[in-house]
Amino acid sequence: MNLLEMLLEQKKVKLKGNIYHNTQIKLAYNTNRIEGSKLTEEETRYIYETNTILTDNKQTNVDDIVETVNHFFLFDFMLDKLNEILNESLIKSFHAILKRGTTYERKDWFNIGEYKKLPNEVGGKDTTLPENVASDMQRLLLWYNEIENVGLEDIISFHHVFENIHPFQDGNGRVGRIIMFKECLKNNIVPFIIEDEYKAFYYRGLKEYEKENGYLTDTCLSMQDKYRSMVSKFAVNDK
Repeated sequence: MNLLEMLLEQKKVKLKGNIYHNTQIKLAYNTNRIEGSKLTEEETRYIYETNTILTDNKQTNVDDIVETVNHFFLFDFMLDKLNEILNESLIKSFHAILKRGTTYERKDWFNIGEYKKLPNEVGGKDTTLPENVASDMQRLLLWYNEIENVGLEDIISFHHVFENIHPFQDGNGRVGRIIMFKECLKNNIVPFIIEDEYKAFYYRGLKEYEKENGYLTDTCLSMQDKYRSMVSKFAVNDK
């Protein structure tokens, strides 16, 4: 049974303590933590396993909790749509699932599930202006979907351009990383989770990609090795 088969089977039966279970927790924790969530991995696990929040007499942002729960649904949705070609509608659905029920949903200018209305930046760098997002995304997707045999470097390159476009008002990093996970699985490439403790290397890789793509590639390869090790552990346990 390969990784994709394991994830789909374990998603269906909802057993605990397997690769699907731990991927849900580690991916939701790390991808949200990179973007500023204050939830710990233990708290994320508690939410996933019990649908309650474990607090330690600290203030917790409600959006952190909502987006964590949303990411669990997003991961399942991604698996359900795994074999679909990457397109604007699917990417917008990823964003809508991630952000539904948050305070952003009550702000008209935020445009959940749609491209941004207001200019934004990432790491002090200008991104695509709102009026140019649709055309830039269409150009990116046309290039990507014409690749006959998608490799890891193609997925990483897509991610870099996607983050430079920054098509949504917020949530671009998390949407971008779930896209990478999806496309790795779809193309029989070991996926990976960018861990929060390595975010400085990840950000450096994105920033320097056009001059030196090795920084981002090496970070992704390192994270791929860690995920491969986790998969191997649970694959052994499943025998």
